[in-house]
Parts: sequence; structure tokens; C-alpha cells
Amino acid sequence: MIILRHIPFLKAVFLHSVSAFGGPQGHFGMMMKTFVHRRRDVTEQELLEYNSFCQLLPGASSTQVLTLIGYKRGGIPLGILTLLIWISPACLLMGAFSFLLEFFESKSISDGIFKFIQPMAVGFLAFAATRSFKLAIHNNITRIIMIVSTITTYFLFKSPWIFPVLLVVGGFVTNLSDKRIPEKAQSVKKIKWGNIWLFAIIFLLAGVVSELARKNDWPNRRPLNLFENTYRFGSLVFGGGQVLIPMMYEQYVERPKSPVVIRKNLNKKENVISIERDDFYTGAGIVRAIPGPVFSIASFMGGMAMKDKGNAWQVLGCIIGSIAIFLPSALLVLFFFPIWYNLQRYVVVYRAMEGINAVVVGIMVAGTIYMMRDISVIGFRTVSMVNLGVILGTWLLLTFTRLPSPLIVLICFLLGWAFQI
Repeated sequence: MIILRHIPFLKAVFLHSVSAFGGPQGHFGMMMKTFVHRRRDVTEQELLEYNSFCQLLPGASSTQVLTLIGYKRGGIPLGILTLLIWISPACLLMGAFSFLLEFFESKSISDGIFKFIQPMAVGFLAFAATRSFKLAIHNNITRIIMIVSTITTYFLFKSPWIFPVLLVVGGFVTNLSDKRIPEKAQSVKKIKWGNIWLFAIIFLLAGVVSELARKNDWPNRRPLNLFENTYRFGSLVFGGGQVLIPMMYEQYVERPKSPVVIRKNLNKKENVISIERDDFYTGAGIVRAIPGPVFSIASFMGGMAMKDKGNAWQVLGCIIGSIAIFLPSALLVLFFFPIWYNLQRYVVVYRAMEGINAVVVGIMVAGTIYMMRDISVIGFRTVSMVNLGVILGTWLLLTFTRLPSPLIVLICFLLGWAFQI
């Protein structure tokens, strides 16, 4: 019965899951609009701190932030339920696309009703950056950290190590000051040690079993290999989908062609997991055009990895991909957050948050500029002017109205449809 009082929140999570476009950067702006300004589940400061903390962890950052919002409202059970509702629509869609690939043309996405979704996502990110700027940037050192982070992130946006390195450096720099920041008076959260043990045991066991299955040529070993590959991605990826997709490309497209891999798997009954290059690119394009986490691409890749074994195996591949990619994110965030929360009672950590939050704002600003590179905004062509209007209009609607995020998404869909006519 306790879950009944959370139904309005879970409904908001579902609506967010089917309207959140633009990857983790765009998702943050939508979360700020929905769960801070409209529903007030968390404060702006709390959301910024959640986002800063999740940037330090591997895995799907926007998924982890949303899980923490559920965790704050109702503990681990609600956090897990929030996670499941958030990932389900995207995983179902991406799994379904693995069956419908031959009927699906990725070009029609970008040139159709989805035409103005990317500029809309930039508008959401710009909104999040301006709101976060007011919270995090309030003295010279935070301004310098933000500017340096913006420039560095822009030029090294695709480097997986740049985000955690900048966050650590930002926290270190604000600790160089002699200015004392009062310690937080807050309760101590209980640490669930079982989460990290479960994470480590699954990681090690999956690797050992997958290698044994390959060496001994176990029949139908591919699901074991798929789980190990996907769980490893979810455990080690920093930087979100722009890092995950290249790692998957190397594993599933390039690696199977390696002479070393071919030699190791000669005379094996079960082939190494391999996905055609064109199919991979199509999946990578589709995931950018659907709402929800970019990590849901693992559902598509899981289905494609099993496609030659029949429909039942393909469904199993989609399920394995969905579970294995998000499980590490959930286990890590639910284990480390109580530790992070408890450490903030100490002035050194609390002071570090000043620099970490400034870095996050810099990452948002760089992300806004970087995403605009792929959008036609320069010139006097009609589409360029409309793109600029969508970016500015999205920011204005978010800043000065209480219009729900899904309605803004619907407006952009209708605008794309209008330009098709």
C-alpha cells in the first residue's frame, strides 16, 4: 500500500521516459523542469549535487540521477522501481527495432518528424546550464573553473577520461583555499555493502564463466559472452553514450575481424559475437531519435547478436542487453551515494563540491556548444532560422512558463511534421 502514495511520482517518471530526448545532457534539463520546478521532488541544489556525484561514476549518468530521485523519495525499493520504469520504454523500442531493421530507414528519422528534436534538446541543456550557473558560480575561482572546464570539455568531448579528471581537479582546486565552509549538520545514511559485493562478484564471475565457455566451446555459449561484454561496458564506461557506442563498435564490429580473435576461435562450434557495420550504424542512429537513455542501445545490440539463432534467442538477447547494461549503474550508485552523502559532513568534501559543481556547469556549457555543431544554425536558410528559433523558444518556454516538458516535445514533433508537408 505504501507504493500507492508514489503513483503520481511514478507517472511523472513514465511521462519523462517517453519524452526525454537529447541524451544525458538534455535529460538533465528535463529533470530540472519536471522534478524540481513542477513537482518539487528535489531542490535545484540537490539535483545539481546528484548530477555531479553521478558524473564521478561509470555507467548511465542520467539513469543514475533519476534513480537517486526515487531513492530520496522512497528508499531502495522506489529507486529500483523508478529505474525500471525509466528504462523500459527505450529498451522495448530498441529491442523491437532489432526485429524490424530491414523495414527501418534511419534517414527518415532525422529528416521527418524528428527534425527539430536535436535543437530542442540543446534548448533543454541551455536551460539547465543557466539555472545551474546561478546555483554554482558565485565567486572568481568557480568562474575560472567553469571557463577552463568548458574549453577543455569542448576540445576533448569524446575522451572518456576527461569528465572524471576535471571533476577531481575541480574539487582539489577549491580545497586549496583557506576559506572555511561550515560542515553540514545531517544524519548518517546506512551503507549497503551487499551492493558493491554483488557488483564485484557478478563482474568477476561473468568474466570467468564467459572465458571458460569460449575455451571449452560450450554449446549455446553466446548468451554468456553477451552478458559479460555488456556488463563490462556498463561497469567501465565514463562519459555516457558517446563513449559506449565506440566501445561497442570495437567489440562487435572490428574485433571479430581481428586475426588474433579469428585464430583463437577456429574450429569452434559457436561463433564470436559479430554485428554487421551497417546494422550497427543504423542502431546507433535510431537510439539518438528515441526518448530515454542512450544506453538502451544495448537492447538493440543484444537482439542483433542473437538474430541468426531465431526469434526466441533474439528476444533473450534483448533482455540480456537491457539487464546487463543498467545493472552496474544501479548497484554502483546505490552503494556509493550513502558513502558520498556521509562524507559531505567533512569540510574537505563539502568544499570540494563547490569546484565539482562548477565543473559540471562547464560541461553543460561545452555540451550546449558542442551539440550545436551538428545543427544547422548559421546562415539565412529557412531550416537554420527555425533551428535557432526552436533552441531559443525551448529555453524561453522552460524559463518563463510552467509548460510541461512532454508538451514542449509534442510541439517540436508537430513542427517537424509541418515541415514535411
